[in-house]
Amino acid sequence: MNLVIFGAPGSGKGTYSSRLAPRLNILKISTGDIVRDEIKNKTKLGKLIADYNNKGQLVPDEIIINIVKERLTKHEAKNGFILDGYPRTVEQAKALDKMIKIDAIINLNVPEEILIEKISARRQCKNCGDMYNLADINKVIDGVDYILPPMLPKKEGVCDKCGGELYQRDDDKPKVVKERLKVYEKQSKPVIDFYKGKIKFLNVIVNRGPEIMTEKIANDIKKLELK
Repeated sequence: MNLVIFGAPGSGKGTYSSRLAPRLNILKISTGDIVRDEIKNKTKLGKLIADYNNKGQLVPDEIIINIVKERLTKHEAKNGFILDGYPRTVEQAKALDKMIKIDAIINLNVPEEILIEKISARRQCKNCGDMYNLADINKVIDGVDYILPPMLPKKEGVCDKCGGELYQRDDDKPKVVKERLKVYEKQSKPVIDFYKGKIKFLNVIVNRGPEIMTEKIANDIKKLELK
């Protein structure tokens, strides 16, 4: 089963791909995590892409395509995978088509005002990369009730998993968030049009917390009757 999880920054791609992958016995491949690891380790690749990442701009297609191609050849991907953060452009989608067959796209939908609130409230562990969120959202938008509780650490500012320090990434600050959403609108949404009519879509309105939404998405994937 080869899946792509799609959606704007802050829509929950990382959260849901991390929870769905073990349930489906497939590999999670996050280009964002790979990029951040390269930057953290100050590799040649990390230094090359740091400026793009910090400004909220997309890393050039050629670099990301090569990263994904390398990961798809790993033994861990033999049972399938869920791609988080790729493809973000039509060129990346065309390159992916040449690499492997995608069975379905999970398309996460969240209103922009909630995205800005959620992203600005994200905190990440400096050590292990685990994510938390301080935002407690309860509002109605266009007739849809959004109840999104915070994902808080047990101790303020400290990671539950490893005890590392929590921090706000530069690309999660409000000014950069707005730029990231503009980039998404311009370059990433056309990817949906590229795939329409070609493969199965699972459109998801993310209006509840991860526990409820993960169960719903997993059940909906089963209904698609993928291999």
